[in-house]
Amino acid sequence: MANDAIQELLRTLPSVNEILESPGFELLEESIPHELALTVIRNELNSARSAILSGAQAHIPNREEFANHCLSKLRLMGSPSLRSAINAAGVVIHTNLGRSALAADAVKAVTEVAHGYSTLEYDTQNLSRGSRHGHCEALLCSLTGAEAALAVNNNAAAVMMVLSEFSQGKEAIVSRGEQVEIGGSFRIPDIMAHSQARMVEVGTTNKTHPEDYERAITPETALFLKVHTSNYRLIGFTESVSNKQLRELARKHSEDGGQRILVYEDLGSGVLLDIEPFRSAGEPSVASIVSQGADIVSFSGDKLLGGPQAGIIVGKKEFIDRLKKNPLARAMRLDKMTLAALEATLRIYLDPERACREIPTLAMLTAPAEEMHTRACALAQLSYQALLDAEIDVSLSLDETPRDQDPQACTARAIISVVPEVSRAGGGALPMFDIPTFCMKLSFAQDEALTCDKFLNQKITHPIVGRLTKGSLLFDPRTLLAHEDEAISQALARYFRETR
Repeated sequence: MANDAIQELLRTLPSVNEILESPGFELLEESIPHELALTVIRNELNSARSAILSGAQAHIPNREEFANHCLSKLRLMGSPSLRSAINAAGVVIHTNLGRSALAADAVKAVTEVAHGYSTLEYDTQNLSRGSRHGHCEALLCSLTGAEAALAVNNNAAAVMMVLSEFSQGKEAIVSRGEQVEIGGSFRIPDIMAHSQARMVEVGTTNKTHPEDYERAITPETALFLKVHTSNYRLIGFTESVSNKQLRELARKHSEDGGQRILVYEDLGSGVLLDIEPFRSAGEPSVASIVSQGADIVSFSGDKLLGGPQAGIIVGKKEFIDRLKKNPLARAMRLDKMTLAALEATLRIYLDPERACREIPTLAMLTAPAEEMHTRACALAQLSYQALLDAEIDVSLSLDETPRDQDPQACTARAIISVVPEVSRAGGGALPMFDIPTFCMKLSFAQDEALTCDKFLNQKITHPIVGRLTKGSLLFDPRTLLAHEDEAISQALARYFRETR
């Protein structure tokens, strides 16, 4: 670009004062500090100058466009990025939406300890320094039958700690069929490498036998690692070695004069109750694995357990005590708010019937399809009335026939119906388990499902995440919390009003 053209473009840039005098900035300054507004504007102007000088920008937005761009940036900075959202997608443990919703008691516990000081590491009985590990340990032992327990910040951290403490520089034997990968590219072989454990693979993808482990034992073998495939299932011509079989193999090796070999199982999603749908899905409880003789078991606190993000390690006291002294225990320890939520959640589990009622994850997973039909109809009627009040041409059908209805054959702009669908556990749990449900289905006379979906995500203070499918939006009541039906109906009315 010629130098004269570059200079001309530079002269077209608005000044800082011109942007500040644009409509919208006066109101914004009531919530955004003036110095911050100046910094954002100057940064944007500097970026534009650099683009012009490098020849990368041949057109400069006018003052209004430039001001609107700066306003958008400032509004984003003035509002929280992390905020509550409405999960209408029917995925109970929705990883992108924070996984499990907390029970009311857990939320109350978090609020209480966050509000002021707490007994995080203070022993009121002995008037001395205490340990944060003690808040949940007795509860975890009672619920799992383990001798001792420790909670860290997630299950990946738990796996890292166990392998680092007990097999660093030594061999850990694992089946080829259990080298799992979970979300975020977390892979068992990678975490073993980082913990400096030497991985020894045995068996094949679909079949592993006890003798495969036995043949792989060397004087350097430190532990047998069993990984529960919580996010997928191998079916057909398959065979795996149970925790109990590994325990027997380790015992026999020790009795024959060999070194002690630990049995460690990474359960992934932690189940504390032997109930449906866990039983039908073949998801073992932590207590059942502990009873089979595992030395150490780890699992997540925010998946099927329904608590906050945490990695929980239970097992024999001598091994848990060693983990508590590991330097990683401090690096990966839980903060006071997570501990409060976890302790409150575990206390609810002391009464299994109460847990199924009050822990949202359990309540959502176990709610019958008939209840979802009633709730879907209620949401449909509420949304229908909200659209009528907004003077939107809408039709409503509460039977299942509109499932395949052609929106073009209807003169109404919006078509609301109730249809049978399937919910999912999510979070890498219960991969083969379909949960029957009913959804409110919103179809459109025009092709605007994607537009509506973007509006609900981008224009609503608390984003509403539904399920976009075949030109329609589905809203699954299984994952809705109290009072969210009203929020959905009003958001839909707002969308149709603003896009007439």
